[in-house]
Amino acid sequence: MRVSLVCWGREQAAAPELDGVAVPAIHADLTAGGADLTTARRMRENAGVAFMGDTKGGAFDVPGELARKWLALPSNANGRPNADVLRPWSNGMDVTRRPSDTWIVDFGWTMPEAEAAYYAMPYAHVAEHVRPVRATNKREAYAREWWRHVEPRPGMHKALAGLSRFIVTPEVAKHRVFAWMRPPMLPDHKLQVISRDDDTAFGILQSRFHEVWALAVGSWHGVGNDPRYTVGTCFGTFAFPAGLTPDRPAASYAADPHAQAVALAAQKLVAARDRWLNPPELVVSTPEVVPGFPDRLLPKDAAAAATLRGRTLTALYNQRGKPEGAWLDSLHRALDEAVAAAYGWPATISADDLLMRLLALNRERAATAECELGLAPGGPAPGQARASPDRDDSQTTDPDCRSIPNP
Repeated sequence: MRVSLVCWGREQAAAPELDGVAVPAIHADLTAGGADLTTARRMRENAGVAFMGDTKGGAFDVPGELARKWLALPSNANGRPNADVLRPWSNGMDVTRRPSDTWIVDFGWTMPEAEAAYYAMPYAHVAEHVRPVRATNKREAYAREWWRHVEPRPGMHKALAGLSRFIVTPEVAKHRVFAWMRPPMLPDHKLQVISRDDDTAFGILQSRFHEVWALAVGSWHGVGNDPRYTVGTCFGTFAFPAGLTPDRPAASYAADPHAQAVALAAQKLVAARDRWLNPPELVVSTPEVVPGFPDRLLPKDAAAAATLRGRTLTALYNQRGKPEGAWLDSLHRALDEAVAAAYGWPATISADDLLMRLLALNRERAATAECELGLAPGGPAPGQARASPDRDDSQTTDPDCRSIPNP
C-alpha cells in the first residue's frame, strides 16, 4: 500500500515541504525539482507506433505440445490447416524469464463463428473452455462474440504488417528491458509493443536516456514496487533525438552516422545478451512441425536444461554493477554514449539534467505541432492528449511556429 498525505492549513506556510524538506514547489505528481514532468505532452511524432498487446479474455492459450498435435492434423473440412488459427504466444514473463512454449487460438476480429467452426479442434477447445465464461460477461459484445479475443488490437496488427520483427517490453518488470519478437508470435496485453524493426529505434529505447524518462513518468506496481511502463505515458511523451523520431522510416536515417553508431551498439548488446541467454553449446535449433513458424531453441540435454533455467533477462540484469556483469555494463555504456551523441549531449549528463532537457524537447515539439495545426499553444491537439491536465505555460510560439522560451 502506498499512501500520500497532503496537508492544508489556514495560514500560508513560508515554503512548501515534501517529506519534511522545504522545496521551491511541489508538482502535481508529488515530486519536487527542476523538471515538472506532469506538463509533458504526448507527441504527434510518436503516435500510432506503440500499442498494448492482445487481450485474449479467456483460456484461448494452449500448451505447445497440444498445439503441435493440432498443427500436424490433416486439413479441415474447409480445406484449410489449423495453422491458420494457431500462433505462438508470449507475455511479460516469457520475456523476463524463459519462454513458456505457449500457443494461442486466434480467430482474428472479423471471422464469423460459422467459419471458425471449420477449424474443428481449436474451435472445440474454445467452445469448451471460453464460451461458458464469456457467456456471463456483462459486456454484450464480449459475450456474443465469445470465439474472438476481447481486444485483438487491429491497429497493432496493421502497424506490424510487413515487419520482419518488432520491439516489446513488459508492462511491469524489475528492469526496463526491450527485446525483439518475430511474427507470427502474438504478444499478450502484458507486453507493450513498438512497431519498429530497426536497430536504431531499439538502441534509443534500451538506452539510459529512455530508461530514466520512463522511470520518472511511469508508475509503480505490485508488492515488489516494480516500475510499470505504458505506451501512452512512457513512449508517447518521450522525445527521440532529432531526425531519429519514430514517425520517420528507418531508411530515411540509414546513412546518418549517429543512427549507425546507435544501431551498431544495439546490435552488439543484443548479440551478447542472446549468447548469454542461449549459449550455442547448450541449445539446438529445431524446426516447427509445419512451415511458417520460427524455429525453437531447445536444451541439448537435461544438464543444459538445468543451466538454462537460471539464464533469464532478469537474472542477467541483476548482475549489472557487479564484477560478473561488467561486460553488460560496458555494452550499455557504449550504447548510452552513442545515444548521447545523437542528442548532442554529454554522455555523463546527470539524470536531473537529462529529464530537464527531454522535457524541454517535448514541450518545444508539442508547441510546434500545435502551431502547425492552427491550435493555441497548450491546447489539446486532435487525437493527442496531455500527460497531465496541467497547462504548460513555459513557452509560446510565434506566427512562424518557432518555439520561444518565456523569460
